Amino acid sequence: MKEKTKFTPVGKSEELAVLIGVITKNQSEEREAEYLDELAFLAETAGAKSIKVFTQQLENPDPRTFVGSGKLNQIAGFCKEHNVTLAIFDDELSPSQLRNIEKVLEIKVLDRTQLILDIFARRARTAQAQVQVELAQYQYLLPRLTRMWTHLEKQQGGIGTRGPGETEIETDRRIVRDKLSRLRQKLKEIDKQNFSQRKSRGNIVRVALVGYTNVGKSTIMNLLSKSDVFAENKLFATLDTTVRKVVLDTIPFLLSDTVGFIRKLPHHLVESFKSTLDEVREADVLVHVVDISHPNFEDHIHVVNQMLTELNAADKPTLLVFNKIDAFTYIKKDDDDLTPSTRENISLDDLKKTWMAKGRTKNIFISASKKENIKELRDLLLQEVKRIHQQRYPNQPEYT
Repeated sequence: MKEKTKFTPVGKSEELAVLIGVITKNQSEEREAEYLDELAFLAETAGAKSIKVFTQQLENPDPRTFVGSGKLNQIAGFCKEHNVTLAIFDDELSPSQLRNIEKVLEIKVLDRTQLILDIFARRARTAQAQVQVELAQYQYLLPRLTRMWTHLEKQQGGIGTRGPGETEIETDRRIVRDKLSRLRQKLKEIDKQNFSQRKSRGNIVRVALVGYTNVGKSTIMNLLSKSDVFAENKLFATLDTTVRKVVLDTIPFLLSDTVGFIRKLPHHLVESFKSTLDEVREADVLVHVVDISHPNFEDHIHVVNQMLTELNAADKPTLLVFNKIDAFTYIKKDDDDLTPSTRENISLDDLKKTWMAKGRTKNIFISASKKENIKELRDLLLQEVKRIHQQRYPNQPEYT
């Protein structure tokens, strides 16, 4: 049994939270620590301050309470002593686990899925994103209605709305299913409108920015398109797909900035947001942005590539952009140090000589915030766009 402690005193105005994770045979202590760091960033994005992290080593999460009863009582004691109002679990909890945990902790309990759904709900601006988030929320809610304290049928009411012999929870489920059906239909209508908009763009070359969340896609979007897309150092700062027309060396193309990916992205959100990612599916070129300063950027690349495979977009021409070289850390080894090289003591120049530079995918190392190597990025992107543009418009004067 292991526990990671991270206690930080904060102001009374902030919502205090504890984070809980489990180390299993399939999830090492190092990997779980990284997941919990990401969970803390998610909590901060949602407006909470995590003041302590609890972990427990188990063969598998407890089917009743996720962690053992002793650990749960320990968490309850800490929460009561420090006026903690929120407990966030790193994995999705079953309806029964949620009920059992709430009985012991007597505070608000969220899992990773609920936390991400909350962030998405706050970030959604367009009608499409709002419908997609609401659809995902109701899909998550449906199997968990038994733990609700309020009753959804009050929203509908009226004589004849309750079936013969139908219980209150069955009515709630029917109302949610009806709501899901209406949301799916509304989403189909929005998708048709978006399809018409994309079709009206004609044969102009399309480029899509993809990558893990918070890697700097929006900043790159602003630099390439000379626009003012919202960007900040928080997860899922961009939720609604943004499209801008860009002209490089008289060659026009459309550049889209899409929602960032993340590990353990809730299945409900993946399904709901597939229509938003049509910009990725229909793109001619992908610009895969990677945060080179992150200690596990290789894992982030794998997560994004998995999602691209799921979207049938993995075989598209791709430019791999390693961003944030200004934040890259390098600890030089002593000449007589015989310990193996690690991520921390490999220089950026050495990294450029590894698989990243030798792969079939074209790549470039930049700093979007410091505007380093942006001209080289434009030139590399222009090569790809011009190649496709030439194939599409072979009779243009400059190509004849």
